Amino acid sequence: MPQFSLTVNNNKYDVDAPADMPLLWVLRDLLNMTGTKYGCGVASCGVCSVIIDGNPVFSCQRTVGSCVNKKIITIEGLSTDGSHPVQKAWEQAGVPQCGYCQPGQMMQVVAMLEKNKRPSEETIDQVMNNVLCRCGTYHRIRKAIHLAIDSLNS
Repeated sequence: MPQFSLTVNNNKYDVDAPADMPLLWVLRDLLNMTGTKYGCGVASCGVCSVIIDGNPVFSCQRTVGSCVNKKIITIEGLSTDGSHPVQKAWEQAGVPQCGYCQPGQMMQVVAMLEKNKRPSEETIDQVMNNVLCRCGTYHRIRKAIHLAIDSLNS
């Protein structure tokens, strides 16, 4: 079985996996990083979003072989104590209900805010349309995004 060297959350890992194994399963099953969730497996819900080289991607659609020499950030990589501004905003706005989509939602927001600290409403709509929330907490998600924007720009 091929071995791949990955950089996840600023740590190096060597994993033995088939080259076509989705990154999602490498993270969850081989590296025990269970924060990234499985949603649909066909890139329709965005629950499995991670950041690769600054861009949000659906980890269910990325193979481990395509992630070598890339910088991968998962929800576990934002902070160890929930102190990342997006995590704090999520808590302040009381976003989570079932919480299942929250890692994917937050990773999309983090990637957006790393590129644009003052996104327009249209940009927020465009980015957040990539992740579905079964509980329908979209109004609280939007409130948290604005709290994070305020925090980053104050």
